Amino acid sequence: MPRHFILFLCIGLLMVAPILSVGESWSFGMAYADDDDDDDDDDDDDRSSRSRSARRPAPTADPVTIDLAPLLSRIFRPAPGPAPTAAPVVRPVAFSDEIVTLNLSPDDLTGLVSQGFAIIEERDLDSLGVVSRRLRIPAGLTLDAARDIVRAAPSGEAADLNHFYRAEQGFDPDCIALECPIRIDFGWSLPENRANGCGGGLRIGVVDTGINPDHETFAGAALTVLDFAPSVATPSRELHGTAIVALLIGQPGTRSPGLVPKAEVFAVDAFSVQNGDERADVFSLLAAIDLLAKQDIDVMNLSLAGPPNAVLDELIRRIIETRDIVVVAAVGNAGPRSDPLYPAAIEPVIAVTAVDRDKNIYRRAVQGEHVDLAAPGVAVWTAASVRGARWKTGTSFATPFVTAAAGLLRVAVPDLTAPEVAESLNQLATDIGPIGPDPVFGAGLVPAVDASCRLMSANPQYLPASDE
Repeated sequence: MPRHFILFLCIGLLMVAPILSVGESWSFGMAYADDDDDDDDDDDDDRSSRSRSARRPAPTADPVTIDLAPLLSRIFRPAPGPAPTAAPVVRPVAFSDEIVTLNLSPDDLTGLVSQGFAIIEERDLDSLGVVSRRLRIPAGLTLDAARDIVRAAPSGEAADLNHFYRAEQGFDPDCIALECPIRIDFGWSLPENRANGCGGGLRIGVVDTGINPDHETFAGAALTVLDFAPSVATPSRELHGTAIVALLIGQPGTRSPGLVPKAEVFAVDAFSVQNGDERADVFSLLAAIDLLAKQDIDVMNLSLAGPPNAVLDELIRRIIETRDIVVVAAVGNAGPRSDPLYPAAIEPVIAVTAVDRDKNIYRRAVQGEHVDLAAPGVAVWTAASVRGARWKTGTSFATPFVTAAAGLLRVAVPDLTAPEVAESLNQLATDIGPIGPDPVFGAGLVPAVDASCRLMSANPQYLPASDE
């Protein structure tokens, strides 16, 4: 109702009120609703013993008193201000008082302890024969100052903060067709059962959040969830990890078929939850990566991202060089203007971005010169945490496509080293951006895999000869 009309009505009421008070029994707005909502007692079992007149006073001939204050206040009250917005959630980058080291010498460790550093925890990384340690920094020192002190020690060069890394999941966009595996749009085969699927002889390692091994998609799968306790033992959810592993070895014919269902997967949950933040700290990542390296895996899938870290950089370079493991990682979902995220930006790692069905870049994907390959990662249909499946979007879900391609290439040509596998995939990729490698799509779209488990490529001249 327009405000000027209500104002005129109020003025009229003020004018007629004195007239109505002379010997008349008029009543404005005094009709009584005969319903139970006006009663404090909702129980109507005893209402027959009481009359309505006993509960409510009858109208009288008293002069009418009209209180216009509430009405006027509603008309002339100031317009409401903007609704308060929730403060953005600021997630911590690292532990506020810890430094992580890789293989400090006994003398250097003794010297640091004498300066006030304290050992929180240490772990043997058997795959490389080194020891990682979490050190508490001395009171009164900043993290940067403490790191500088540790790095000044002869064996402390790789020391860094105990950074946090998070699973790289994006938003779930709408999809027109239900349960439409995105792999079909990109030419990947879709076998009917595990027996005629790809991946026989392939061993894949996955560091991720919790995995639900009892999900129906893992029936008959060669899945080993390794026993591992993160340094902060609050369990992560079995959501992201289940979806990632299902993309690799989900049962064909189910709602979440895998790319290489006959492969063997070793999975480690390195994540924990702190104040609603699901994350993995560097110290836990080092141990998880070491545990997988000891399983004689061919490829490692890291659908996670975080800041640069010297200790993580050193370990992954050593793993690739000494254990000959192909490491594949998501570029991250921090947006095209973000700085490079890690471990994808570590040079020997294959950095994977995500595209949609029309081969457009995922709008939140990190870009940069470190990007190697693109793969389907928008509206990917994969396993939910408990049962069934749902849409997933993010560079995390593009990463298993490259992991699968890299693994099948290793199986087909066992003599290829990890760097040679990475280079071969770049050569076999289909260029979908500007001519040549670019910071959006890298070398281009990862080659698909046909029903005979061979990589299909627009550049077949780069396909290495098989040992078969």
